[in-house]
Amino acid sequence: MRSQVMEKLKASAKRLATKLQNLSSPLSKTEGDLSVQESKIVLEKPLSLAYQVMGDKTARFMPLFQDLDLALQQSGLRINFKAYVSLTVLASLLITVAVAVVVPVLLFFVSNMSLSSALMFGFGGSLFTCAFTVIGFYLYPVYHADKHKRDLEDELPFTTGYMAILANAGVAPEKVFHSLANLNQPLAASTEAKEIVKNINLFGLDIISALEKASSRTPSEKFRDTLEGIISTIHTGGNLGGFLREKFKTAMKLKKLSLKKYSDSLSVLSEVYVALLLTGPLLLVIMVSVMSVLGGGGIGLLSPELLLSLLTYLLIPVCAVIFLIILDSTSPKW
Repeated sequence: MRSQVMEKLKASAKRLATKLQNLSSPLSKTEGDLSVQESKIVLEKPLSLAYQVMGDKTARFMPLFQDLDLALQQSGLRINFKAYVSLTVLASLLITVAVAVVVPVLLFFVSNMSLSSALMFGFGGSLFTCAFTVIGFYLYPVYHADKHKRDLEDELPFTTGYMAILANAGVAPEKVFHSLANLNQPLAASTEAKEIVKNINLFGLDIISALEKASSRTPSEKFRDTLEGIISTIHTGGNLGGFLREKFKTAMKLKKLSLKKYSDSLSVLSEVYVALLLTGPLLLVIMVSVMSVLGGGGIGLLSPELLLSLLTYLLIPVCAVIFLIILDSTSPKW
């Protein structure tokens, strides 16, 4: 009797544990969805806040940033143009005011600089910071669009080869782009393919209209030429697999030539790095140090100690970051 009671208790405990697991799994899924939504809200907060504060006041600045609209579309950042301009203006104003207040205070109380010189440096620094901030916000989507363009062109042989295999197997063009959009290891063209599939399935466009819309938006001339060739082949009822196979061969030849050209330019970049970022700063540090020991040699209001600090903490890091950006913009992904 006791053993039967124990078996019934164990069975009921197992059933209770199973029910708790079934209840906890949707709860955990809901919590995960909520965390994703919260992260999206956190990411969108600066843009929405900037648009609420500066949205109506940035209409006069819109013509100055007209090129940004196309760059934002080509970069794939999914940011509204007016919201991005509002964020640019608001961030520039806040950073300019902060620099105009903080720099004179630090120079006057910490570096014991005269009040007039500290105010002049604060004014000049705020103007420089404002210009640098606007340029940075302007170049951010341009850099992303250029990076997306380079990724598309670097991966074009693999993209056209994958599409040629599917097309030669008799897969419809819509299914080819659907497969390209859902790769386990996505290519740069997968983002373009997702937009094409979304325009077909969600907005009801036909394959020709979706490809034309993607062709007008893509930043890569080579990928645009491929899309327009696919459109022409579908229009004329030609052999899509044969067209993509020829595109694959041409893209692979161009890929080999670009890799050879990059290996030649890499040696030049290494020499420039040694000359400008190793030897040059070392000589400048030695010169400024000697000038500081001799008790003179300042440039205007800049003392040798301040020159050395600017060289060490500002000029060399900025030059290194610029060199890394140049290296990243010229290096192929594959």
